[in-house]
Amino acid sequence: MAFSLQFQQLFHSPTTFPSQPKPPTTLLTPLKLPPTPSLPLLAIAQNASLGNIDSTEKVVLPLQLKREMMPKHVAVIMDGNRRWAKMRGFPVALGYEAGIRAVRKLIELCGNWGIGVLTLFAFSSDNWLRPKVEVDLLMGLFERVLKDELEKFARAGIRISIIGDTSMLPKSLQELIDKAVKTTKENSQLHVVVAVNYSGQYDVVQACQTIAQKVKDGIIEPEDISSFLVEQELQTNCTDFPCPDLLIRTSGELRLSNFLLWQLAYAELFFSHSHWPDFGEAEFLEALCSFQQRQRRYGRQGS
Repeated sequence: MAFSLQFQQLFHSPTTFPSQPKPPTTLLTPLKLPPTPSLPLLAIAQNASLGNIDSTEKVVLPLQLKREMMPKHVAVIMDGNRRWAKMRGFPVALGYEAGIRAVRKLIELCGNWGIGVLTLFAFSSDNWLRPKVEVDLLMGLFERVLKDELEKFARAGIRISIIGDTSMLPKSLQELIDKAVKTTKENSQLHVVVAVNYSGQYDVVQACQTIAQKVKDGIIEPEDISSFLVEQELQTNCTDFPCPDLLIRTSGELRLSNFLLWQLAYAELFFSHSHWPDFGEAEFLEALCSFQQRQRRYGRQGS
């Protein structure tokens, strides 16, 4: 409850705009386009990037969910920002602005509902192939969001970690990332892990390289190598729960896209047709309900 109150106060904005119609949450129902808005594009972008935070003093877990069955770690592939914008005739930049609203809302929900770790796939190592203007836009947006939210996250008890090769990022962004990680490293309310310039394949490769060097240096023997040792060398070793229980991917795509390939070995997968900017509380609740209805057998016989 303390987290809910503090977080809602930090992210509450007195500015209000007419809300955008949302598509159906049913996975098998095609996304319906809302009517063309009459607001100027800037107003639409502002509306899309601001979460409507509930000011209720006590946030109760939805009745459909069982607290003892909540996932400890949720990972999300945030897909569909560009499509969301193009379907509405907006510039691509507004799609990414709208996606920030969904990120804020999901962080709030994870904190309120007792999820310990949230990993967000923000920028793949393959995304460098996109037009330079779009890459520059994403880097600038990431830097702006970190600047705007860092103090708020720190006060709300949120820890920020970054996985991926940050050496290729703009110098100013690298410095800001270092500051965010150091500023929030002692926080324990919610751990938000952001994958930037990340490759699941390279994550495994660099872990193997580190282990091979330890063998070469005589620190360990080849027979000491185990799945546990590999997991310790993966970039997700920054968290107590490195392997997600639930992976969510939006926008109807049915693939992992080189994300957390080792760590997702036993994860439950949930694919939503909603584009990322439209992914809100109802969609997250649907994903969690689906997760709680599944039997996680890990190779054992089901009941």
